[in-house]
Amino acid sequence: MTVTDPETQAGWVPEAEAEDDAEDMPLSLRLSIADTLTLGNATCGFMAVYFTTTGILIPHLQGSAETGMARNSAATAVILMLLAAIFDLCDGLVARKLRSSPMGAELDNLSDLISFGLAPAYFVLVYGMVADDAQQKVAALAAIVVLLAVVLRLARFSCVTMKDGMFQGMPSPFGALTVVSIVLLELPFIATLLAVIGVAWLMVSRVEYPKPRGVLAVAMLSWIIGAMGLLVAWAFNAPGGELLLQTGCVLQVVLGAVIPLFATARRVNTFRDNRREARAAQLP
Repeated sequence: MTVTDPETQAGWVPEAEAEDDAEDMPLSLRLSIADTLTLGNATCGFMAVYFTTTGILIPHLQGSAETGMARNSAATAVILMLLAAIFDLCDGLVARKLRSSPMGAELDNLSDLISFGLAPAYFVLVYGMVADDAQQKVAALAAIVVLLAVVLRLARFSCVTMKDGMFQGMPSPFGALTVVSIVLLELPFIATLLAVIGVAWLMVSRVEYPKPRGVLAVAMLSWIIGAMGLLVAWAFNAPGGELLLQTGCVLQVVLGAVIPLFATARRVNTFRDNRREARAAQLP
């Protein structure tokens, strides 16, 4: 209900005053360049779900025997997840160089949930419906585990302060790409699901992963672009394309397994050094 002053009849807002209010929009409602990149991340994640549905799931439900379309759609969906990873990498770099809006961190978490939580989990679910030896209910359970792992990881990231330059748990973009790589390897169904659940555990673990900065960021960007090339070659049946894709997927999975080993070894060495220093300090 609007209260009107009987003397001035000021029950409305003058046009000039409304324009001033628009100019004085709170900073929390203004998008920065980094926020725009973050929204690109979310868009890529949604389109990955779209291509997984229209190109893989629907033809399978309709009994289509066309495998080329499914291959192209799978490659497109994964390429979109890779593009989302590029947007996620760049929005952080841009935010550090330029200004970032107060809602940048929230936008980043929400976009990551779509691109690196929902999209790969849905990819696993659809795989469980179209694979020859698949069990749909078991695949659905594995997909839920992946989704919840990303949800928990992103929530923990917002609450836990880590030392500079390190993540706690496998980063969600890296985890999503590792999950998709495991599916594309077309291993036996049970082996695939066990590996996927293992990646989900790494995302919520306390294993430390380095943040992609400097040389590491350039290396990661180069790896993503190379992976896109492998997917294009696979999608268009280029000579040796399938072998190249399998090699790239194996490398991705190996990196996912090796980095925790290095992190664990470094933690053990640090613990030993600290104990050695403490003993040395106790000596007379």
